[in-house]
Amino acid sequence: MSSLQLTQVYLERKQKDALQARAKANGTKVAEEVRRAVDAYLAGISPEDLRLLDEGTRKAGRHLSEMADELDRVNARLDAAFAKLDRQRHQPRKAR
Repeated sequence: MSSLQLTQVYLERKQKDALQARAKANGTKVAEEVRRAVDAYLAGISPEDLRLLDEGTRKAGRHLSEMADELDRVNARLDAAFAKLDRQRHQPRKAR
């Protein structure tokens, strides 16, 4: 790990609150969130890039959720069909 340098930065209250909330949600420290934000800034990632990425991620999450729901419905239909086949298989055969 590279050596860390102490840097003091004055933040607005809402910025600090938002950083604390994000750190708590991510299981990190505020300092780590600041370092990540600085890395993104230095890499040239704009707020618009982040907004688009966030929007795409949320949309993908919705699609994945919809696909999982559909898969659950298909699996339920298949389970019912297999159960019906199993019941039919175990019924005594009728005389011909």
